[in-house]
Amino acid sequence: MSFYQGKKVLITGASAGIGYALAEELAQLGAEVIITARRRDRLDELASKIESLGVKAHVFVEDLSLPESGTKLYDQIKSAGLSVDILINNAGYGRWGELTSFERDDYAKMLQLNVTTLTDLCHLYLPDMVAQGGGGIINVGSMASLSPVPYASVYSSSKAYVLMFSEAIRYEYQNKGINVMALLPGGTESEFAKVATEKSEKLTQRYQQREGSVSGAAMQTSQEVAIECLEAFEKNKQYVLCGSRNRFLHAITRLMSRKRVLNMVGGMFKRVAG
Repeated sequence: MSFYQGKKVLITGASAGIGYALAEELAQLGAEVIITARRRDRLDELASKIESLGVKAHVFVEDLSLPESGTKLYDQIKSAGLSVDILINNAGYGRWGELTSFERDDYAKMLQLNVTTLTDLCHLYLPDMVAQGGGGIINVGSMASLSPVPYASVYSSSKAYVLMFSEAIRYEYQNKGINVMALLPGGTESEFAKVATEKSEKLTQRYQQREGSVSGAAMQTSQEVAIECLEAFEKNKQYVLCGSRNRFLHAITRLMSRKRVLNMVGGMFKRVAG
């Protein structure tokens, strides 16, 4: 029997990309999924696909970039009589460009979604999981969390928070039957780049022409990331850096000075965001 068979899994940001792929993979493994995002049409389409497999899917439409949205979502799910065995905080977005290329309100929404709502949902669901005798949390960070990233300064910093936070609460709850893991994808075929570079059509085209991530390495599909994520979580990993090329690149940068890494990463992103 699958590790995920019969488990109720809440996935935020499930309308596209990695979240969508995680919902599909979990359904195939027998999990009951609770999916949330802003776009009802996408969620309904995904729910229909999942239910065609004979698996239950529950849809909750919520904009998690708004203050107190995590509490609102939690209350709605509770009111529906649903418990959560595994929480996947996948919702998030980034911006690429110089810091002042975007308004402060835009960064406030990004930090609400990437940091505050993620933290709120963990804070809300951890007591429930302890009371249930166990559970799990997957927080989706990024390879960008592993070093400072010029031209994605707020985004990479928010994802560094996700990694540090996930590892810290993993330790706090490891003896209470709670498995916490950080997922660190690199370049992934999804809508992320379109959102991150939407400041200009030229910027989006420049990213796409690189035929891969900012580093030039081939992108993974969302499905590949989802499969790697679920396999690592089942093995109780602390974090997983997706993709062999990304793991190789990270190993190389660990041998370099921080200044050299900063110059290298800055040069990569400048070619895209410049």
